[in-house]
Amino acid sequence: MTEHATAVPAVTTADARAPLPAASPIAPVSLRRRLAALVYESVLLFGVVFLAGLAFSLVLQQRNGYTYHRLMAVWIAFVAGVYFVGFWRHGGQTLPMKTWRLRVVGPDGEPPTIARATLRYFAAWLWFLPPLALHPLLHLTVPHTLVLAALWFALWAASARLSRERQFPHDRIAGTRIVSVLRAPR
Repeated sequence: MTEHATAVPAVTTADARAPLPAASPIAPVSLRRRLAALVYESVLLFGVVFLAGLAFSLVLQQRNGYTYHRLMAVWIAFVAGVYFVGFWRHGGQTLPMKTWRLRVVGPDGEPPTIARATLRYFAAWLWFLPPLALHPLLHLTVPHTLVLAALWFALWAASARLSRERQFPHDRIAGTRIVSVLRAPR
């Protein structure tokens, strides 16, 4: 592969499944747009988590939240993983990503492989786990943990500026990137 990439237009919705060249000079997607998609994703994920929790509770006849709570956390993480990896692997987009015209791709411009999408899913937990892990270790109060989590979240998001392609650390870890999908001309 040469260092000089030829100019390639952004992907349109008509050819959203078409591969993008690995060295595509497409402008990075703005942080604001990616965070807006993240907020929308959180709203939809609430429903997925609610249904997964309901199914878990019904199957195991859970009477209160303390019964099997660790097993339920593993179940919900598994369901969320299937949700994300499934959508990223098949087309590179969840519904919020389609709405905000974003797509996750691997280094070849194709939707990521199952292994790469799974790695991206686990690496994305770094948005939340470090400050939450400090809560019991440092015996922090809930308000202190929330402040720490907010600061960590802001630092994680701001770290995208350190990447040449403006990608979040979990995308750099997984070898994926978020690209813009333009509307198809009418």
